[in-house]
Amino acid sequence: MMRSLDCAFIVSFIITIIFNGTQIQVKQPVHSISVHKNRVVFTDAQGEKSAQFSTVNERRDFISKLVNS
Repeated sequence: MMRSLDCAFIVSFIITIIFNGTQIQVKQPVHSISVHKNRVVFTDAQGEKSAQFSTVNERRDFISKLVNS
């Protein structure tokens, strides 16, 4: 007797981004991103998180990694 195998897979990715020695874990998918000056607040599968950056370039690099990951 052959049985069928019913499976469901939930795939989520946790990405660790390191800026200035600080690790920021992002669990995909990212639901929203908000920016005010050099502060970035984002909501991922684990909830709301924020990060403060020293320069505009750091902020842009971080947002790029959030969007492209």
